[in-house]
This record gives sequence, structure tokens and C-alpha cells, in this order.
Amino acid sequence: MSTPIIELKQVYRHFKSGREIVPVLQDINIAVKRLEFLCLVGESGCGKTTTGKIICGLLPTSQGVVEFEGADIASLRGDGYRRFRRSVQIIHQDPYASLNPTQTVADMLSYPLLRHKLAPQRRGVMQRVRELLDLVDLTPVEDFIEKYPHQLSGGQRQRVSIARALTTQPSVIVADESVSMVDVSIRIGLLQMMMDLRDRLDVTIVFITHDLALAKYFAWDGRIGVMYLGRLVEIGRTQEIIRDPQHPYTKVLLSAIPEPDPEKTRSKQHIQLRSEDIPRLTELPPGCSFHPRCPWYVQDVCDQEVPELSIPLQSGSDVEVACIPLERGSELALHGS
Repeated sequence: MSTPIIELKQVYRHFKSGREIVPVLQDINIAVKRLEFLCLVGESGCGKTTTGKIICGLLPTSQGVVEFEGADIASLRGDGYRRFRRSVQIIHQDPYASLNPTQTVADMLSYPLLRHKLAPQRRGVMQRVRELLDLVDLTPVEDFIEKYPHQLSGGQRQRVSIARALTTQPSVIVADESVSMVDVSIRIGLLQMMMDLRDRLDVTIVFITHDLALAKYFAWDGRIGVMYLGRLVEIGRTQEIIRDPQHPYTKVLLSAIPEPDPEKTRSKQHIQLRSEDIPRLTELPPGCSFHPRCPWYVQDVCDQEVPELSIPLQSGSDVEVACIPLERGSELALHGS
């Protein structure tokens, strides 16, 4: 098998809050294949944005290894490190905050080109800026190239953010909730553009979202990783997870997605959680973090043992799930009651 373009191995990330240690990520293992769509999905605070920043090298790990094309990024120096920084880019969630309000579109797109010497002289830089704006459908280019962020709409700002990520000709793009700040009416257009860019530019995309319906659309031919309170609880091919989710948390997320057909929405079975309260990261429960809410909870098992990702024997698929009752074939898990 070919080497993953990005791989996280037993990654942990802790933050300090006063005297408290906050465990934001715990034992994350992900191998991102070249040219794939990988969606990381979960509720706010599950650690998906932190995972994205660690992939990009914007945050160090507290423990564990992040590899780019088989090399530990923490050990990269000189040309190797510069190549990594050019090759892995991020599209931030908020285009209002991520774009410099004192710079024009031309200035923002020119800087990476000049910094990394990716275009010859000033004329070559401006030509490349025009090509990038055309690539993200900001045309006619003359209407946008000298504008400041406050003169653009939300969707136009996000397209500029995407163009900026493309300046260094990356092989990996981490898109962190990159359509959540724009109107619903233009989200599909942005998503379709990103899907087209993958095919045109041979780029791998890690898409971070809290919206499982959006992940279903964006990564139907890729994979989904479901996160809960800093851990990966299920990962596998999108089509398998959508059609037959294994982890109870994934089942809950899918049951909450409204259907276009009102009749299907009314007849859909909604899973009743044991509790609606999400534990705080500073007060994580022992064992499986989901057990206080889990409808499959098994006393003296789920509250004592931490589940690891594995492929359940009875599933008949390659989806990895972190659930002890499912792993052990518990009747409670198998019947989902």
C-alpha cells in the first residue's frame, strides 16, 4: 500500500486552563490517503478543529506523531519543513476574521507567491493572482482584484480564502467549517467548486464540519470520521456509515437529519439518549466518554473500560468503531435498544 499523505499516530493534545489540564484530543489515529475526501464530523468541542490545526502544523501535539509523506513533521528542517508548509494549507472557518482588512485581494494573494518565490517578478505574480481568482470563480477578475474584504460578500470572502490556500499549490487542504459562515443558498456552489478543484489540481481535502448531512454530500465517495469529546468513535467509507451506522453516537447524529420527504421525517425513528447533557472536557467520565448518554450502556463495562477503534466481526464492513458492547456482540448493542 502507498504511504498516506498525512498520518496521525496516537495523537494527544492538552491545553492548560489555569491550573487545570484540558484533554482536547486523546489517542487520535488517522491515515489520510492521497486524493481522498475525508470529513471529520462531530458536535462543537469534539476536537475536530484542533485536529485540523495539528494536521497543518499550526499546533504541536502533546503526545504522538504527525507524518507528512512518511516523515515526522516535528523533525523536518530547512527545505523539508518549507515544502511541508507549502504543501498543507488551511481554509479557516470565519472569512471575516481570517482576511486582513487592510489588504486588497491582490495583496493577500501576492504575499505567499512572493514569500515562496512561486512566480517570477511582479508581472508574473499578478498574472498568477488573476489565474487564482478565475479558478475560484471570482470573475470578471477586475471587479475583485483591488477590493478590500469589507467590500465583498460572505461567499466572495470565502472564495478569496480558498484562493489564498491555493497560492502555494498545496497537495493537502484542511477546510475548517469553510461554508458554515455563508448563506445556505451558496453553500452547494462552494462545495461543488471544492470538489472540482480536487480533480483539477490533484489535492487531498480534509473537510471539518458539525453537519453530517453536509459531510454526506461532500464526501459520498470518500470517508467520514466521527468524533466525540476528543476521540474518534467511528471511521470508514461514507456510504457504509450513512447506510448502516455502527456507533450509537453516529446513529443519533443521523437520526437528527431532516429528510426532504415530510413523510419520511415523521416516520423516522429517533434514538432516545440517556442524557442530553454533554460532559465537560475538564470532567470527563471514566471509561467510554459517551456512556452517560448512550442507550446501549452496559454497567461495569462502559463506565470502566475505554473502547478502542476496531472492526466489529458482525458488521461485515471495514468501518472501525470504538464501542465495547458492539465489539463484544452484546445483545443490547445488536438490537440497538
